[in-house]
Amino acid sequence: MDKFRMIFQFLQSNQESFMSGICGIMALASAQMYSAFDFNCPCLPGYNLAYGLGILLVPPLILFLLGFVLNNNVSMLAEEWRRPRGRRGKDPAVLRYMFCSMAQRAMIAPVVWVAVTLLDGKCITCAFCTSVPVETLGNGSHPSLSRGEVERVLARIPCKEIYDGQELIANEVAIRYLRCISQALGWCFMLLMTTLAFLVRSLRPCFTQAAFLKSRYWSHYIDIERKLFDETCTEHARSFAKICIQQFFEGMSTDLAAAGCHQPRDSPTDAGEAARKLLGITDQGTMNMALKSWHRCKPPLHLHPHTLPVLNSWRGEEQPPAHPPAPRKERAAYYSRV
Repeated sequence: MDKFRMIFQFLQSNQESFMSGICGIMALASAQMYSAFDFNCPCLPGYNLAYGLGILLVPPLILFLLGFVLNNNVSMLAEEWRRPRGRRGKDPAVLRYMFCSMAQRAMIAPVVWVAVTLLDGKCITCAFCTSVPVETLGNGSHPSLSRGEVERVLARIPCKEIYDGQELIANEVAIRYLRCISQALGWCFMLLMTTLAFLVRSLRPCFTQAAFLKSRYWSHYIDIERKLFDETCTEHARSFAKICIQQFFEGMSTDLAAAGCHQPRDSPTDAGEAARKLLGITDQGTMNMALKSWHRCKPPLHLHPHTLPVLNSWRGEEQPPAHPPAPRKERAAYYSRV
């Protein structure tokens, strides 16, 4: 159990690296899923487009949502977005930074799926086989087929075993044409995603460095504050339960002693340490009120400014206090009067 606790604490302390690893594993899994997926085009005019585009777009959407589900910061973002304003304001820039950070990681697996699908070419071949330019690549003067029959024949291009339109257009010619377009789209998509990733990761901090640093700092603060609050609540709950159980057994031992039964030997306890962890909250109603107050009006981020040194501009010089300390004789006279 201790080993699992150590592993869990390590993952919590390195959550950003852990989530990046999870997204990388999902990207590899998405590529493996597509390679193991048995793509079977329906080869029907009314279904090819829906099936091909569905395989191209629906799994990336599922992987994108799954990337958000596996990210623990989603609940933190939703809580920060929906909480009442209270005594602490909400900065939209921090919320946008948190959402963009999660979206960047969640986009890895969908991008890999779309890129692999386009480079393979089966989905585009199935979806747009009825749009092959027969006049350019095939026998455009075929007189015996209507437009509907031509679409029915072209819809069978991905299915070589049932294709019967060699006189209209050769099967291999149409497949090579559509696969060439699909692979070109795939490489353009990869170039576009790589360029966007470069711009987001490299150029954005250069234009808004101060705002970027501020948003990143407070997003880390919100995450650390939530973790410390959970740890403190866990310690309080453990100490509260321990004292309640000890009081229960002490009452039972008193009743047993009054009834003349044998009393068990007392065991050394650390009830004093547990009582200190209660932080003055010793009943259920007060604890519920404290949790409700934490959600509705979190304390302002203002740590006793009269005790902290005030820095003078960018040079780091301390300004003199607003009220200089009283002389030693005056302080001694004051304390003697008190």
